[in-house]
Formats: sequence, structure tokens, C-alpha cells
Amino acid sequence: MMKKPNTRELHRDLGYFYLGLIITFAFSGILMNHRDSFHAEKYTVETKAIEVNLSKDEEITEDKAKKIGSSLGIEDKFRRHRTKDNKLSISYEKNDVEIDLDSGKGEVTTFIKTPVISQMMKLHKSTSNWWIYFSDIFGISLIFIAVTGAMMVKHGKHTFKRKGWKLTVAGLLFPIIFLLFLS
Repeated sequence: MMKKPNTRELHRDLGYFYLGLIITFAFSGILMNHRDSFHAEKYTVETKAIEVNLSKDEEITEDKAKKIGSSLGIEDKFRRHRTKDNKLSISYEKNDVEIDLDSGKGEVTTFIKTPVISQMMKLHKSTSNWWIYFSDIFGISLIFIAVTGAMMVKHGKHTFKRKGWKLTVAGLLFPIIFLLFLS
């Protein structure tokens, strides 16, 4: 007959089981926090200068942006375009185009996915039902690991009752304060 695992054993085994996923999520989460500064999941293969003839008063619609991309030989999936600070930015799956609207000069930057890092970051963005359910189970397991870990020390000055609850409250206050005052 198999013995029923106790809380300590469940805590340990779940911790071991999810260790790789915890490290992967933590690492890719750090990279995603800085995605406005750099694109960790893709790296530059080539950057080339371009010059495009643009009419000064012509509005850049999505169709016009796609035609500009086609004229530059870009055939991958169109994502979006934007005009800001007199610059036209066109984003494709594997290329970014930036053009100065006054001069028509700009550049095309071509990317490929960074091996391993792009797959890790894809986990954060996945909307697959299977992955969502697995992530929910992972989240519940993390709560279990955290609570059982807090309750493991039963004697001495470092128990949850004596010290742990204060640190837990401090850990809860930090994100609440951040959400209320800094966002």
C-alpha cells in the first residue's frame, strides 16, 4: 500500500517539478519587463538604408504602408504602422521599417528569432487553452508551495507566527502601494 504524502513532501516535490518552469518564467518575465528597451526575442541580422518617394500631404493608410513594404521587397506578415514625430514606422513579423517623412530616407531592419529566448517568451504570451489551464494549475501550485513553505518552520524565532507574517505583509504591501501610487 502506498503511503499518503505529507505536506512537506508535496511542497518539496512540487518545488522540484516546477523548478524549470519557475526559472523560465522568471527569466523571460525579466526580459519582457524591458521589451520597450530592446527586443530580446529577436536580434538584428541586417540593417540597410533606404530612400522612398513620399508625397508631402499624402496620408499614410494601412494600404499605403503595405505598398511601401512591398516596394522594398518585404513579404512577411504586416503587423502595424504608425506615424509619430514626422517618422513612419512599419512593423512586420521579421522586419521593421522606419522612414523620415520629410526626406524619405530611412532603414529596414531584418530580424530572426533568438533561439531558446523567443520560445521562453512565447510562454508568457500564449493564449492556447491547454497552456492557460496548465498555467492556472502552475499558479495554484505556486500558492501551495508558498503557503506550505511559510508553515514549515514550527519552532524558534523564525516561525510564521513570530516573524513570517510581518515579512508576508510587507511583501503584500509593496505591490499594493505600487499599484495605488506609481501606476
